[in-house]
Amino acid sequence: MSQSTGSHAETQPASPAVTVSNVTKQYQLGGTVTALDGVSLSLPEGSYTAVMGPSGSGKSTLLNLIGGLDTPDTGQVSVGGTRLDDADGATRADVRGTDIGFVFQTFDLLPRLTALQNVALPLTFADWGRADRRDRAATLLDEVGLGDRLDHRPPELSGGQRQRVAIARALAADPSIVLADEPTGNVDTETGGEVLSLLDDLHEAGNTVLLVTHARRVAERAQQIVHVRDGVIEGVERLADDAPELSTTDDTTPVGGDD
Repeated sequence: MSQSTGSHAETQPASPAVTVSNVTKQYQLGGTVTALDGVSLSLPEGSYTAVMGPSGSGKSTLLNLIGGLDTPDTGQVSVGGTRLDDADGATRADVRGTDIGFVFQTFDLLPRLTALQNVALPLTFADWGRADRRDRAATLLDEVGLGDRLDHRPPELSGGQRQRVAIARALAADPSIVLADEPTGNVDTETGGEVLSLLDDLHEAGNTVLLVTHARRVAERAQQIVHVRDGVIEGVERLADDAPELSTTDDTTPVGGDD
């Protein structure tokens, strides 16, 4: 796990890990579909935020823009001080490889590679030596409870085990930001709880965690919930006393605790 330090209850405001400014994104799907419409959001370093909304609300699009997997039509996206909206593909790939760890609902593991090889793969592109890659991958798999499954391939693992491999892979390069898109969507309730506990641990270690979900029980693990609907932020719900203040669109208002 990342060993970043710092208290989440400090009085000094944290620097922004992610800044999204007046972002719009449209797709042509038998007509123009506006996925995001003038969204602004700033996430402080070390914060744990859930983005919640129904299917088609724009939450996954927001995650993809922050992760550098897509670019906005208008507006700015910055991660760790690097602009992604006008960056070339190489710059976005570099940020993804060093600053951001992704956890996907569908795991996205390579079926022919072992768990160890899947976790070590991102380090190949970061010029790690073979022995160092193997040691790092083995350490991470042990931390997520899979130290005895290093040589197992994804088809030989349960859904929960595959998601743990995916989390270990996301942490391979020791990113400061972890983006999780419906990480419990393809696992049972018990395993989902274990996955969320791992995300809790990442937050406690100092990582910035952004979790996208449509499930209330999942979102409540975060410090605050950003409610998204029809491509706009409806409000921010503060769940924890130590939740940092989020900067959003000017017309966003706090919402209540009941949903």
